[in-house]
Amino acid sequence: MRRGWSLLIKKLKTILIESIRAALSALNFPEMDFTLAPPKAEKFGDISTNIALLLSKDLSQPPLDIAEIIAETLKKEKLNHIDDITVSPPGFINFLIDASFYQNSIITILEKNDQYGRGGTGKDKTANVEFVSANPTGPLTVGHGRNAVLGDTVANILEWHGFHVTREYYYNDAGQQMQILGESVSARYFELIGKENEFPENGYQGKYIVEIARNIYEALGNDISKNDPRFRTEAEKIIFEKIKTSLDKLGIYFDQFTKEKTFYETGAIKQLLEDLKSKDLIYEKEGATWLKATALGRKQDRVFIKSSGEPTYRLPDTAYHREKISRGFNLIVDIFGADHTDSYPDILAALAALDLKTDHIRVLLYQFVTLLRKGEKVKMSTRKGEFVTLDNLLTETGSDVVRYFFIMRSMNSHLDFDLDLAKDQSENNPVYYLQYAHARICNIIKHGLTAKYEFTKDFDSNLLTHNDELKLMRQLVYFPQVMETVLETLEPQGIANYLQELAAQFHKFYGKCRVITDNILLSRARLGLVSSVRIVLSSGLSILGISAPERM
Repeated sequence: MRRGWSLLIKKLKTILIESIRAALSALNFPEMDFTLAPPKAEKFGDISTNIALLLSKDLSQPPLDIAEIIAETLKKEKLNHIDDITVSPPGFINFLIDASFYQNSIITILEKNDQYGRGGTGKDKTANVEFVSANPTGPLTVGHGRNAVLGDTVANILEWHGFHVTREYYYNDAGQQMQILGESVSARYFELIGKENEFPENGYQGKYIVEIARNIYEALGNDISKNDPRFRTEAEKIIFEKIKTSLDKLGIYFDQFTKEKTFYETGAIKQLLEDLKSKDLIYEKEGATWLKATALGRKQDRVFIKSSGEPTYRLPDTAYHREKISRGFNLIVDIFGADHTDSYPDILAALAALDLKTDHIRVLLYQFVTLLRKGEKVKMSTRKGEFVTLDNLLTETGSDVVRYFFIMRSMNSHLDFDLDLAKDQSENNPVYYLQYAHARICNIIKHGLTAKYEFTKDFDSNLLTHNDELKLMRQLVYFPQVMETVLETLEPQGIANYLQELAAQFHKFYGKCRVITDNILLSRARLGLVSSVRIVLSSGLSILGISAPERM
């Protein structure tokens, strides 16, 4: 796949735009906006423009004829770093960048090392990324795992571009789910001590509930009443520690944990309701408290507090985001499951109604995960305790594989996690494919040192003229723009796709171009090239939170 502009190509693009405009003026052609983009096929060169197609109507001439005229004018200018200018139907003008442009880029990569491709967009700016945010009612599931990896990778992308990032975990410790958790543990506790106790309807099943009950019995004995709050608080504490342990296995940490109960204790919920009521956005109906969301442009009003007195999550979530905004972040990112599609716009609307700026809030929604084993769907039910935990998945496949598989598809796409492919230690496994490329390069460099080629950055990059060398250099030049694009989209899949293409091009190069040969000067140049590939592979894998082994 041909990609967009690196910083180097952006400079060249500016020169081309100026040259094309000068050619139009010299030919007395009308001025108009046009595009420069990579052509659809590699055979047409590196950059293509549609200016002739746009001029065709005004000039009443075939676009191919116009393209020929402009191309001939540009050829006379002998543009720097342009090796050839051609035209192709129905009227594109194509530019082939000369080899020296790419050869020089290798020197740049080696000089910048792991700083190559870094942007300064976030310099002196702060960002908050809230992710996972699973309530401590049970072990993390594979769905939580995808949220965790996406959030951590988005945070890495922001840090790559200079943002100071706060990773935050927000959870409900005050709602009905936590009450049911306490009741579930209480029921299992009384079963353990031989006393009958009805298990709650919709209670949490699973062996972990029995284990928590046993822990409470061993710590507190059998002199506890049925409704003792410690059933809930101890269960929350135990589960949350296990959640942290699971995330640690993925290399994920948090700077801040925020509890929902805090917003009740500080009066933030009460203040929010009063402020919305003062704007005539709160009303009572059928014993419930409603947000007048229709007055804010939403399709229907929303319940904030049920007739039972229990708040819906929209109420504390609005208070939470109000508090986050007050902390002054330049960017706030929320990672939510697709089931939040209908709820988060209500929260943003309520915040805007309170005259709060919300255009710096990015909400990223991801689709859910299906596990496949031997092509068959693995059936799961969280409430019944029948599910594959994130820990199970990590034990079976490993952290690197889990992280990569969770981001290798777009957030908007449902993810089929193929367990058999994940465990395959061959080049069919995309993680193994990338890591093997990195390890192979490390081995080549080590072999070069053994052969005493005395590799230095003073090698002659002009010797890199083989077609597969040039293709590999082109791929390296695209890395900075790939990182700019993923900053705009906050979609980690773009990095995964790029790394696969880079690794594929490296393997093609390796199959046709021996790095260590009798030609010492050429060997040094190729060592410089593969060292550049190693730098970019290592950087990309690091952003994805995946190890870059030196040997496999």
